[in-house]
Amino acid sequence: MTIAVNPFVRQTQTETEARGFALYVGIDEATAKDNGTSLGAIVAALRETLESIAPGLAAETFASVALAKAGSGGRHVDVVRAALSDPRALERLAEKNAENAAKGIVIDLQRRKVFIDGVKAELTGKEFCLLEYLVQHQGITISRDELINALWDCEGGSEVNGRTIDVHVRRLRAGLLGNEDIIRTIRGGGYRFDKHPDVLIEGI
Repeated sequence: MTIAVNPFVRQTQTETEARGFALYVGIDEATAKDNGTSLGAIVAALRETLESIAPGLAAETFASVALAKAGSGGRHVDVVRAALSDPRALERLAEKNAENAAKGIVIDLQRRKVFIDGVKAELTGKEFCLLEYLVQHQGITISRDELINALWDCEGGSEVNGRTIDVHVRRLRAGLLGNEDIIRTIRGGGYRFDKHPDVLIEGI
């Protein structure tokens, strides 16, 4: 069980005061079960401990279980901090992704950015929306009509048709700088994104 404490204290130009603290606990449900407990029981026990230390304060606590994609690597506490949008954890995750992207593509869905060999790809908001939708439906052929219905309110709406979709897909592929094959054209069907060994997806 890994615990990290991150006080809610920020250094600013104005006077500040401590108003509380965040306690990140890194442990998965399976490990908790193997030790005869559960995440819910741990949360309840921590609240009881707080009540015994400072009676009357437990009602002002908040607990949230961080969910991650099954099989995600890394330390549990780092996954928890990133899932709960801890600024320092997100910054370290971005740095790690940049380091790991020496060769390959990183699609960061949370920050809405794509890195190719460590360099940020210049995609428009609409192009990223198309990529994001295909990635979120990995392995499924998406028709042009579905892309129109699902996406065209993204980044500002406008009247479109199948030909417009083709144009934006072509521009998206150009923005991927030689990696356009990750977006497949399915004749008579539409477009599809398949799992690729050189593509790392973050934020799903």
